[in-house]
Amino acid sequence: MLHTPHPPTPRPRARSRRRLRAAALLASAVSVCLVAASAPPTPLGVGDRLFPQLGNPGYDVTAYDLSFTYSGSNSAPLKAVTTIDARTITDLDRLNLDFAHGKVDSVEVDGEPAAFATAGEDLVVTPEDELDEGERTRITVRHSSDPVYPEDRQGGWVRTADGLAMANQADVAHLVFPCNDHPSDKALFTFRVTAPDGLTAVANGLPTGVERSGGSATWTYRSPHPMATELAQVSIGRSTVLHRAGPHGLPVRDVVPTKHRAALEPWLEKTPGQIAWMEEKVGRYPFETYGLLMADATTGFELETQTLSLFERELFTEPAYPKWYVESIMVHELAHQWFGNSVSPGTWSDLWLNEGHATWYEALYAEETADKTMAARMKAAYGASDRWRTAGGPPAAPKPPKNGSKTGIFRSNVYDGAALVLYALRQEIGHAAFDRVERAWVARNQDGTASTADFVRLASEISGRDLGGFFHAWLYGEKTPPMPGHPDWKQTPAAKSPAKASHTAHGE
Repeated sequence: MLHTPHPPTPRPRARSRRRLRAAALLASAVSVCLVAASAPPTPLGVGDRLFPQLGNPGYDVTAYDLSFTYSGSNSAPLKAVTTIDARTITDLDRLNLDFAHGKVDSVEVDGEPAAFATAGEDLVVTPEDELDEGERTRITVRHSSDPVYPEDRQGGWVRTADGLAMANQADVAHLVFPCNDHPSDKALFTFRVTAPDGLTAVANGLPTGVERSGGSATWTYRSPHPMATELAQVSIGRSTVLHRAGPHGLPVRDVVPTKHRAALEPWLEKTPGQIAWMEEKVGRYPFETYGLLMADATTGFELETQTLSLFERELFTEPAYPKWYVESIMVHELAHQWFGNSVSPGTWSDLWLNEGHATWYEALYAEETADKTMAARMKAAYGASDRWRTAGGPPAAPKPPKNGSKTGIFRSNVYDGAALVLYALRQEIGHAAFDRVERAWVARNQDGTASTADFVRLASEISGRDLGGFFHAWLYGEKTPPMPGHPDWKQTPAAKSPAKASHTAHGE
């Protein structure tokens, strides 16, 4: 697994066949091609209800190879090369990539120069020859990757005290690198990061080597498991990488600011036990490694980037946060490795499956280790649920984010509001059946994508009854249904002057 080979180079396309076909229809084809060539490039999308311009139709990405060269200044653009291996699923005379914040120097398709233009937040690529359905193709884009963003369009790079990290959720990976920026199109990733000596680069997956030359080093990482673009992670900084063993010998590696290592180590020691706890609940950890990236930055959230979750250092060093609370947040991001990462949402409206489950195991861990009862938390959530639905929409039909707000869909309705749905399900079908649903969900959908409808079907199958009506009310209703087993639970009025939270409790 450590030395997963790079996907093979695509075979040359059969251009002679296309050219013979074109010659047979020369008279009409000339005029049609002239019209097509003159059509302006337009942005496309896969039709996601919340982010309609994200993703692109016509092809499936199989692998990304990302190369970044960091100058040592986190306010200067990085030189970058993005190589995309893809398979076409329809004939294409153009293909769109999501990319909106960086200068494109050149584009090649299968080694040949290709024309390119921008349209909205898309990079529209026109290869020399049309791509036929079912072809494997390789697109290479040489570009810059700028870590400085306008205030109204914050991007994926996070500038830390000593370098950079990434936070691409939900819709900003394409401000870092050209991609098919939608979780429904997962792919393998290889990262090559060049940085000056004295800095350490870490990315998703496991290291395959480091080459040092001329005052810099190039670090390479690969993952054998497919990943959504929003979960990509690259850390560059004055960091120490700490290693320990997890369950079954799982490599656990953490990335910490070197000067804060001693203060952070007691927290990091907890991770192997937390992984073992999650495995008892839902089955074996689904990836090749895990660890925490503790960034010296203020983000207001934590993020479940695949195999290397992003945390603010201050979460662990600020004494105002209780120990049980910090540990439960660690479990929240860990739980995402199963729910959201290994099993990714088919659309962003399925976000409740990510955040509801991560919140569920966060709360369950607090119940089992700190006597913070699940029932008390869910009763409080029930009391606020109608207000959450009014403000953000029901859990499986969240309201669209406001323009420019990448975190606009991360509201209470998809955190505790969605965990409340899982609590209602457990009340409805019983603990044993609920546990079987959870294990089957992650086992059947490992390394894939799945939807709300898939979850409803699975729960109905395992419980032996049609749960369509139950889920429709809980997931799509404007009002919260009665809680099974708790007829006394009621909605509670909003506090007149609610205290503003000082920290995003659940991350993204």
